[in-house]
Amino acid sequence: MAKSSNQKLKLLYLMKIMLEKTDEEHGLTTAQIIESLNAYDVGAERKSIYDDIEALRCYGIDIIQNRNGRNTDYRVVSRDFEMPELKLLVDAVQSSKFITRKKSDELIKKIEGFASVHEAHILHRQVFVANRIKTMNESIYLTVDKIHTAITLNRKITFQYFEWSPGKEKILRHGGALYCVSPWALTWDDENYYLIAYDSAAGKIKHYRVDKMLKISVAEDEREGREFFEDFDMAIYSKKTFGMFGGREETVKLRCKNNLANIIVDRFGTETIMSVADSEHFDISVKVAVSPVFLTWLMNFGADIKIISPQSVIEDFKALARECLEQY
Repeated sequence: MAKSSNQKLKLLYLMKIMLEKTDEEHGLTTAQIIESLNAYDVGAERKSIYDDIEALRCYGIDIIQNRNGRNTDYRVVSRDFEMPELKLLVDAVQSSKFITRKKSDELIKKIEGFASVHEAHILHRQVFVANRIKTMNESIYLTVDKIHTAITLNRKITFQYFEWSPGKEKILRHGGALYCVSPWALTWDDENYYLIAYDSAAGKIKHYRVDKMLKISVAEDEREGREFFEDFDMAIYSKKTFGMFGGREETVKLRCKNNLANIIVDRFGTETIMSVADSEHFDISVKVAVSPVFLTWLMNFGADIKIISPQSVIEDFKALARECLEQY
């Protein structure tokens, strides 16, 4: 048999065919494998297929021989990513508000490449993506890349920051002046992507929505605020920061109805100490950033949660409630 120019790529094409066309439920016979190789202008004989499959096994591809009566086929039965893992990745992409619809479609298509063609249609669920509220900032990926670069190089970053007007126009904050901060971490909170940075001018940690950052660049100045992040724990930080909205830090004592135990554990974690107040209530003491977002979170539960202390937070809560009522 005359060898084609692609013959040296035979093993690579065979691996591609096996990964794309087979899985635990679907196999290829030797004749089908030869036919698939021919489509790539690669000739093959039966005996060589057996040897090549054994070579792929030695390489680490989990291929089994499946016998069903007189029929025999070959199939890949395990992969780097199993189907439950791929579904989890697709669901994360679909539910991510900070990933645009266009990029969601592109990422899901790439994730499908880790499955066989037979399994890929299970992952192909863009109908859910189409109905999601998605960010309109296509440059978010370049922004994230530059933030990671700045963190790696220990540099500050500069950028413009915008907010939406009622007319859906981008309005630059601070008249378009550049922000200059020290980036330390990125986090995903409440379906949005945030930069956590140290603002030297204000002398404190601040958060910025990544999809609202424009014209980002890596500065020459070294980062500042290292002392704030030496023992930084994102899990602890997220518990006390509501909606990435800053505020003064306080230890707040709350009295909660017993039926809110699940919600409290979900919000503050299983290590939160819950002490019995009476037959219908329990008390917790949690460290939080007191902000309008935290106070309105409490309002969601009406009389089921009561602030016990400190008095300053009680006054903040009452003032916010009065302000809301005065609108009506």
